[in-house]
Amino acid sequence: MTAPRPAEPSGEDDLTRLAALHGVATSYSPSPGRTVAASTAAVVAALAALDVDASGPAATRAALAARTRELRERLLPPTVVSWSDSGPAQALTALPAGTRLAVVTEQGETRRTADGLPPGVHRLTATAPDGRTGESHLIVAPPRLPTPPERSYGLLVQLYSLLSRRSWGMGDLGDLAELSGWAGRALGAGFVQVNPLHAAVPGTPTDPSPYRPSSRRFPDPVHLRVEDVPEFPYATGQADRDRLGALREQAERLRADVLGKGALIDRDAVWDLKRQALEILHRVPLGPGRTAAYDAFRAREGRALRDHATWCALAEVHGPDWSRWPEGLRDPRSADTARARAELSDRVDFHTRLAWLTDEQLTAAQRTAREAGMPIGIVHDLAVGVHPGGADAWAQQDHFAAGMSIGAPPDAFNARGQDWGLPPWRPDRLAASGYAPFRRLLRALFRSAGALRIDHVMGLFRLWWVPQGRPPTEGTYVRYDAEAMLATLVLEASRAGAVVIGEDLGTVEPGVRETLDRRGVLGTSVLWFERDWDGDGRPLPPERWRADCLATATTHDLPPTAARLTGEHVALRHRLGLLTRSLEEERAEAAADAAEWLALLGELGLLQETGQDGHQAGYQAGGQAGHHAGDGTADGGGAEKEAGAEARIEAGIRAVHRFLLRTPARMVGLWLPDAVGDRRPQNLPGTWYEYPNWRLPVADAEGRPVTLEDLAAAPRLHALTDVLRAGTTGTAAGTGADGGARGTAGAEG
Repeated sequence: MTAPRPAEPSGEDDLTRLAALHGVATSYSPSPGRTVAASTAAVVAALAALDVDASGPAATRAALAARTRELRERLLPPTVVSWSDSGPAQALTALPAGTRLAVVTEQGETRRTADGLPPGVHRLTATAPDGRTGESHLIVAPPRLPTPPERSYGLLVQLYSLLSRRSWGMGDLGDLAELSGWAGRALGAGFVQVNPLHAAVPGTPTDPSPYRPSSRRFPDPVHLRVEDVPEFPYATGQADRDRLGALREQAERLRADVLGKGALIDRDAVWDLKRQALEILHRVPLGPGRTAAYDAFRAREGRALRDHATWCALAEVHGPDWSRWPEGLRDPRSADTARARAELSDRVDFHTRLAWLTDEQLTAAQRTAREAGMPIGIVHDLAVGVHPGGADAWAQQDHFAAGMSIGAPPDAFNARGQDWGLPPWRPDRLAASGYAPFRRLLRALFRSAGALRIDHVMGLFRLWWVPQGRPPTEGTYVRYDAEAMLATLVLEASRAGAVVIGEDLGTVEPGVRETLDRRGVLGTSVLWFERDWDGDGRPLPPERWRADCLATATTHDLPPTAARLTGEHVALRHRLGLLTRSLEEERAEAAADAAEWLALLGELGLLQETGQDGHQAGYQAGGQAGHHAGDGTADGGGAEKEAGAEARIEAGIRAVHRFLLRTPARMVGLWLPDAVGDRRPQNLPGTWYEYPNWRLPVADAEGRPVTLEDLAAAPRLHALTDVLRAGTTGTAAGTGADGGARGTAGAEG
């Protein structure tokens, strides 16, 4: 009897092995103990986006053999990471005995060893005894990021939402500098965190979300304070001066509509006025010193700036989606693009000048913050990706995965998953370039930042790729070289002396937070999510919070604290038809959630101003009074009841922040709308036309817009910042403070 032949591996087994060799997952775990198989079509599509053919069994076997042979024969991976406090990189210890090394450092020095190299990105060449050679980028990074120099609190604000009496209908960089100078000197704040200020994709209307930009590398000139441009006083010709005056008058009316008439922030209208003014200023000749500064900026930014300005000029002619341009212009390196750049040279120079002016005002805002005594200053925000039709996707298209977008798999909060419509970077191309696009992006951001918040920091490890035209449920994870991404981040942040905060909310892969913590990346801890999920599920006591984090009560994607305490966020979602359960169930769950936190605040003695008895009922009554008042159905004495309820809410917000001070968090953030009782979220996930996302000015409890000047004189804000200042002044970073008695004394004073 003939023995049976061993079964050949199936096509599916080959696909699993091939996918693993390219960092593409064939399954994932949405929760502990549960594994879900990824869509085979998604795996094949992800591999295709990496130029790997897995379209059938034969193609898969051939690709597997080729990848196996490549990995076996190569001496070095495209990028090698070495931490300055560790021994030789693993890739170097695995080299054959007798292999000769040559390193050309960033500074141009040639060395025969990889030991003792300075931090930087160097070129490494290895020559094996058998004659094989290999080249690699060698990233040498410090072991950890800088930590905050001292414990501090800061303000969190969406810049567009903070209007002053000088801004042109939305908050600008002049307002940011003014806010930073005042908050540092008068309030003792250590930082101001803003939304991403990346360049937006132009359109009618423009997408107002700051998290889907055209470019992450260059800021948006809509944030410019026109009057602060040095050429503004020197506009020549009566017609130009008259036109500038008329534009300022239109801007004043635009601002008055938002502040006095309840209009939404109209980014397009603001930009139309600013663009016209800036075009006038573009005709003003630069003096010798300004010319030298402009030339230096262009030399520093190089091809990336030229590409960005070219895209902006071409978008004015052909529209904001480069994939719909004439074929010859879709390639930034083509002869057609070079000719178009020359033909549009004045517009290219205009957009280059705008990038320079915006960079200057960003730098000035950070300088103002530091001069005001802030140990950190401005905290910028890095969006997770860019618009597929925008400038970065055009200029760096070789680094993006065609036909894919990133998002999130189905989870307990969204059974359909999420597709964010952002193309992912290709991990193989990043590695081949020594992570050059990431390095340049970080370097640009750190130039005007004391810290950087990285949205969805888990994306340094893996991202959920969704094939174009498929639902997000049919995606899969693709892994990045997290060690190389982190080494790049640590290197650039250390050079700038900047802190890094990772937004690590939601589902986080095991080991990610520990790895980030080991490298000094602070996490994000939001009060309402901090529960003992591995135990009884109750609110986490302050002493059990992590120290290496930014602790806040809320974020731009969540309800303000006043809405949480009253349950008004449930009423809002009900009005918009967003509830997945009955209104009664949602209200009951929200009330129970708030009650548990209020009970803990009471146990800790942080609710002195409301009294320790009956505080829960008081908040519920406050929410009900506010709800009826909003409907115009309040009964007699309603105004008095509402005033009392609002006082309880204000005291509750102070108690929440006293709690944050009891934690050991190195940074404590105050969502600026909380300081004036605003009830409305800046963004309501799951909505588009139903809710005015990213277009609301900061407002008080009645929905009346509050200017920067109003904030400076607001007793409610000062009472809250007194609590925070008292709880952080003189406190070492990572050490909890008792914000109770001291905070109350400050509030009453």
